[in-house]
Order: sequence, then C-alpha cells, then structure tokens
Amino acid sequence: MSLLYEKRGGVAIVTLNRPEAMNSIDPETRAELRDAWRRAAQDSEVRCIVLTGSGEKAFCTGSDLKKTMPPKESTAQLAFGQVDSNHLLAGMDIDTPFICAINGYAMGGGMELALACDVRIASDNAQFALSEVRIGSIPGAGGTQNLPRLIGRSDAMLMLLTGERFDAQEALRMGLVSKVVPQAQLLDTALTIADRIAQNAPLSVRAVKRLVRDGSSLPLDQAIAMESYVFSMLRDTEDRIEGRRAFQEKRPPVYRGR
Repeated sequence: MSLLYEKRGGVAIVTLNRPEAMNSIDPETRAELRDAWRRAAQDSEVRCIVLTGSGEKAFCTGSDLKKTMPPKESTAQLAFGQVDSNHLLAGMDIDTPFICAINGYAMGGGMELALACDVRIASDNAQFALSEVRIGSIPGAGGTQNLPRLIGRSDAMLMLLTGERFDAQEALRMGLVSKVVPQAQLLDTALTIADRIAQNAPLSVRAVKRLVRDGSSLPLDQAIAMESYVFSMLRDTEDRIEGRRAFQEKRPPVYRGR
C-alpha cells in the first residue's frame, strides 16, 4: 500500500509508504490521501492527524514524475468541471489539526504538504526545498502563498528564488518548523503533541484552528469580532461546563464534543 492509515486513540497516523520512491506521490497515493482526510474528518474519535513518511531518507519529494502524466482534461474542466479536485492539498481544508513529522527530504510538493499542516516537527536530518525555479516551473500547491505567510517575505523569497536546500536547523531559525529532534524520536515527539491536542475539548480545538485559518485573511478588527462570536457559541457547550467542573473537582475532564 502506498499509504498507511492507523488510529491510536484519538490520533490518526497517515504515513506515505513509498520509501523506494522517496515517498513521492503518484496518482494512486494522491487519491488515497484525499480518502484519508475524508475518513479522518468523518470519524468523531479522531481529534488530531499526524502525517509522516516511511523510511529514513525522505518525508516526501513531491510528485512522482515517472508516473504523473499531463492531464487529459482541459484547463477549464480542471478548474470548473470536477467535483472532486485532483489538487495535492484536496481535502486538507478540515478543522481537524494536522501535525507533520518530517523525516529526511521535504522537497517540492512534499514541502507544500508540510506547509499545509498546522504544526511541523523535523528530524535532525531533514532537508527542505522548493526548487521548481531550477527546472523552469513554480510551486503549484500553495508554496508561493503559504511560505511567506509562515516565515516572512525575505526568508521565503530566499528559498523560492534560489531553489536551494535548507537543513533542519535553518528551518527552525526561520520558523518553518517548531522543533528539531533526533530522527529516532520524531514520531514519538509528534504523537506526544498530538495526544495533548486530542485530550483537549474537540469543539474548542477545531474552533481555534478555523479562527486562525480564516482570521489570517481578515482585518484585525473583523478577526477579533469573529473570535468573539465563536466564543459566545462555545460558552454554553457541555464540554465547557465539564472543563470548569473538572477543574473545580481536580480531575481530568471527559470531553464529548458537544
């Protein structure tokens, strides 16, 4: 199988499983990714998703150029005619938080997958690049838009215009990743963070993600107004009452997502 899906408690672990091809993404893997995001979104028990790659060399090196043929559809069909998009990031616009555990190379579309996640943890051997300008192309899955928003314009332009590789420590300096850990500890570190997220009130976690995602494109006053509106929606939920009661009773809360 080119993609592995596993549940551990409230965490879904999605693993790109083509180590012989540097976990590059062929059409089958692309379809399996969409199915994985749909499966996780529809499972009320899944409260966080960890995305990683199998093997020690690569998280993902982008599209498998040996198996990715030019589309048969016209540009208009691709833009307006398909119900289920074939875009690399299709299905990732869900409120369930994503953690990306990046082992080894994260290149091209692989780095863009990582950029689409909410938290990024890197192994100490990780390498990052958006090198499309070196082959007469550009990033086509959000790289030119997500990267400047995440790390700032100057560092983003340095990476995008040179196409050069950056190691894990430089990625940490830029703010591209939150932590750098030894490769042997990568998945455990990501799962520890995912478990912490999964223990929190699910409606609150999803609301926070949506507010951060949607509010980033709004003027500050409108974003704060949206935050106040969502706060009022959550104020009388069973989970918020349970959280306060558990705090008073000095016990772990039991959240049910309602």
